[in-house]
Amino acid sequence: MESCLNGNVKLVKRSKEDKKLLRKQLKASHTLLKHEGINTTSLPTKSLVVANGGLGNGMSRETLQDVLKESGCVETLLMPPNKPYAFLTYASAEEAQRCQASLNGRQLQCQGQTLTLYLSFVEKVGSESGVCTELPPGLTVLEDFISTEEEAGLLEAIDWAPQRAVVTVQKALKHRRVKHYGYEFRYDNNNVDKDRPLPGGLPPFCDTVLERCLRENHIDVTPDQLTINQYEPGQGIPPHVDTHSAFEDTILSLSLGAKTVMDFRHPDGRSVAVVLPERSLLVMKGESRYLWTHGITPRKFDVVPAGHTVSPGLVTSDPGDLTLSKRGTRTSFTFRRVRRTACDCAYPSACDSQRPPVAPSAPALPQDDGDASRLEAQYVHRVYEEISSHFSSTRHSPWPRVSDFLRSLPPGAVLADVGCGNGKYLGINPHLWAMGCDRSHNLLQICADRGLQAFVSDALDVPLRSGVCDACISIAVIHHFSTQERRLAAVNELVRLLKPGGRALIYVWALEQEYKKQRSKYLKENNPEQEEEEGRGPGAEQITQNDPDCGEVHAGKYDPSAQQAQPKLSVHTNRTEFNSQDLLVPWHLKGVAQKACETSAESKPPAPGPVFHRYYHVFREGELENLCRRVENITIQTSYHDQGNWCVIVGKAL
Repeated sequence: MESCLNGNVKLVKRSKEDKKLLRKQLKASHTLLKHEGINTTSLPTKSLVVANGGLGNGMSRETLQDVLKESGCVETLLMPPNKPYAFLTYASAEEAQRCQASLNGRQLQCQGQTLTLYLSFVEKVGSESGVCTELPPGLTVLEDFISTEEEAGLLEAIDWAPQRAVVTVQKALKHRRVKHYGYEFRYDNNNVDKDRPLPGGLPPFCDTVLERCLRENHIDVTPDQLTINQYEPGQGIPPHVDTHSAFEDTILSLSLGAKTVMDFRHPDGRSVAVVLPERSLLVMKGESRYLWTHGITPRKFDVVPAGHTVSPGLVTSDPGDLTLSKRGTRTSFTFRRVRRTACDCAYPSACDSQRPPVAPSAPALPQDDGDASRLEAQYVHRVYEEISSHFSSTRHSPWPRVSDFLRSLPPGAVLADVGCGNGKYLGINPHLWAMGCDRSHNLLQICADRGLQAFVSDALDVPLRSGVCDACISIAVIHHFSTQERRLAAVNELVRLLKPGGRALIYVWALEQEYKKQRSKYLKENNPEQEEEEGRGPGAEQITQNDPDCGEVHAGKYDPSAQQAQPKLSVHTNRTEFNSQDLLVPWHLKGVAQKACETSAESKPPAPGPVFHRYYHVFREGELENLCRRVENITIQTSYHDQGNWCVIVGKAL
């Protein structure tokens, strides 16, 4: 139906379907602007943005290219990694218009899901050149190192029957098949028990591969330890460095059956993604072996280069050369040589052999933000990376009053758990849009394994837009900041994330472990005959006693020589009253393997586990409320003492 306006402009009545499509297209454009800062235009141009058509929601480059070329010649197609949209440019605006008319609202089948595309014009697209980087020094990826016949023979030769001698950590790998030869690799400490070799040594079916590695100078000596892992799609391994004192320099990893992407991270924050094709050999030497962590993110699809890359195996961030690769079943053969002497590598800051034991009372109270940041890096962040698995095993029961707060939130509310740890609070209320963040990569790996939404972030700088959250929680986090200014900044960051009218719940450890004549669990369950495990904060599910002087001190290298005149932090004796507000609290690490040995028939007593020390600032009564009163636009709705913690709920002004 048509009508005329001023005699020359025709108005076309849109169908119901057209109106619905237009609303969804506009909604997609608003979402892109709100979350990504991408401006669309109503005027036709040569360039388009495709919402729902990115690598981040499962659209492969090949699938998208096939439908785009129906409308004309695509000059560029940019698919940023992990983003749910793509940019494209045609040779002419007419071709772009034809594409927008034919594809807008079209549904495509990709990676087993249905995606509806919404296309909008943009003035220009981002740069096609991505960040070019290099493989970590000492890292080599040798493609097609073995033939398909050799690959089939190796896979067929594996006997997956359980080894009776291996009764320790292998029990913890419930979702992955693993086989050890020579020595059992201990997943709790990335080490081996050098006094307990497995019978039989390395299997003969590996001889040809190892002889080739020796002949081609990839290794100088024959490995004596082999771990075979089988990974199904969606499985991965946490980022780690194989313990220096456990193994010699070179580590080999042969990938069979399917390719994957392994992530390498330098201590300064640099990261590199490396493709490991099937039948490839990964060689880690020097810096890549000793300094960079390596891990595999659990997921079913990897972002990989679509064409040629600047270096074998390297994944750049070039959005013009990325696509998706579906993971298959991958089997890895990892060869190591057990070290018999102390490590003397060139990376003493990361070396357990060269890092001297630091007296637990050595760190001084920080005098500026730089001191505080270094102290927290060594006595908070590094410690949680080391104890993550054991820590998570003690954090399984949510605290009731935190659960009550989460269940009080309305359906559809957006929740941020800042310092989420292993994510035990993210699933309490399934009707929320819950996301977590934490500094610990290893704890976030546990979140990922549980299917929880969480990302790496410092609590002082959360990469979310201001005013996006209906609620935030900060449970046992702010007491790890070592100056009042940083603790205040952490509260300010929580409030920044809140919408007007939003609420935040904060828990910190209390100086007063006895309150209104009631002793906290932390003090009440001080039973000297209980099994020693570690020093936990109040409110944990199992409370045990710990001797702060037993075992080796693992707190990182911290040189207080420039601050000799400053007061030193004291080391707290677990399960006792606090005698200062700023202190180090011991955590006695006892892993799964050690517990398994204790329950075996052997009479040999287990060696004591290492002791790590975490920095805490314990809060006096009223201190948390006074800190919150320094923050603008909030009111304290309630405050209370809960099992040795001071707690507040604050609301952001409307």
